[in-house]
Amino acid sequence: MDATTRNIKLVLAYDGTSYAGWQRQKKEETIQGILEERIAVMTGDSPALHGSGRTDAGVHALGMVANFHTISSIPCSGFLKGLNSMLPDDIRVLSVSEESAEFHARYSATGKKYVYVFSFQEVILPTERLYCAHFRGPLDISAMRECLDVIIGEQDFSSFEASGSREYKDSGRGAVREIFSACLDRAEEGSERFVFGITGDGFLRHMVRNIVGTLIEVGQGRRTVDEFRNVIKACDRSAAGPTAPARGLFLKEVFYD
Repeated sequence: MDATTRNIKLVLAYDGTSYAGWQRQKKEETIQGILEERIAVMTGDSPALHGSGRTDAGVHALGMVANFHTISSIPCSGFLKGLNSMLPDDIRVLSVSEESAEFHARYSATGKKYVYVFSFQEVILPTERLYCAHFRGPLDISAMRECLDVIIGEQDFSSFEASGSREYKDSGRGAVREIFSACLDRAEEGSERFVFGITGDGFLRHMVRNIVGTLIEVGQGRRTVDEFRNVIKACDRSAAGPTAPARGLFLKEVFYD
């Protein structure tokens, strides 16, 4: 970048229900596509928007990070106010800052935190249906919590990776990721709505949802904790449980040094 080019960082929140995910597509409406259109209107050019990751269709975000380069002199406060005035109500820019030329939303990230919200109560409220997955109960939450230590640390998570999600299996670090922490807590005291939280240095496609789907099988008594442990050792997607619904997943935060 030359001296006149600025590197603008956005922190975003969105309801992913109506979108075909983050990544721009030719025929489907996406978060990235809409943001790039609005940024182009403001700046008069067509900057590429780099996201910290790619959320799937129906997945939500509370702290997605993105950046773009521009020669526009619009102040950060102007981008914040202007973009929010043009964006649909289900996408919001939470903050805007100018970063160094080296900053990249994806490659500069050191970690991410996701949360997955689910309920096993007999009936869930209509207002929760788009933001909370509903599973058949009762669930053995204690057994599910016993599984959490199994996923902590650096290991191969091939068993929880969407089939065919990486074109080159032998490139980079493969399916190895490091999980720093994982927890499973009640959303409110006495509630049958729970929040699974997981923080790591990176995640494979569908990884969190596949972990949740397998944890739910443990909760339902269809797998033991030892069998969950063996799922990871198998390094085989067919060994794990189903992919949990997208609507329960939120990208909560992206971490940087």
